[in-house]
Amino acid sequence: MIRINLLPHREAKRRARQREMIVVAVGVAILGALTVFAGSLVIGGMIEHQEENNRYLKSEIAKLDKDIEEIKSLKEKTQLLLDRKKVVEELQAGRTTAVRLLDQLVRQLPPGMYLKAIKQTGNKINIQGYTQSNARVSTLMRNLDASPWLENPQLVEIKAVTVNNVRANEFSLDVTLSVPAEAKAQAAQAPAAPVKDKRS
Repeated sequence: MIRINLLPHREAKRRARQREMIVVAVGVAILGALTVFAGSLVIGGMIEHQEENNRYLKSEIAKLDKDIEEIKSLKEKTQLLLDRKKVVEELQAGRTTAVRLLDQLVRQLPPGMYLKAIKQTGNKINIQGYTQSNARVSTLMRNLDASPWLENPQLVEIKAVTVNNVRANEFSLDVTLSVPAEAKAQAAQAPAAPVKDKRS
């Protein structure tokens, strides 16, 4: 006996394929959603980690900026102290200079000469005075050149004048003040007076 299947098998197969496609599509969609979710979690974690690193770096930079400001302030204070120390040393070294200069001039002045003016500009000393003869000016210049405190005497001018009805020679010469090394060392070693801070 021949059996004939009159049921709509093609329609059933079609429905089965549609169900399979729907299941596969839903599975792919779920897998895609899970992949996107996992990716967003990973990327979010990376972003948060990077933001934490950025916050740490900003805090360290702020600390370094503060340290730099403190170092700058310390450098300024150090430079101020060094400048004050230098001024004190210069004052210490120069406080006896005028006495030494006058002492040397008195020692080196030949007889028959007298001075009328001494002017100091830095290390340059201008000496003006009267003498009985030009030879004594030459002697004075040699004596000044031999002095450990004075050097390089140069005659600026010499001219004949009348002083109190007496003929004389008026002269002007320049000489350089030179502090000997041992005098500088002694001045540097001498105790300096304490400098009062006006701010206190």
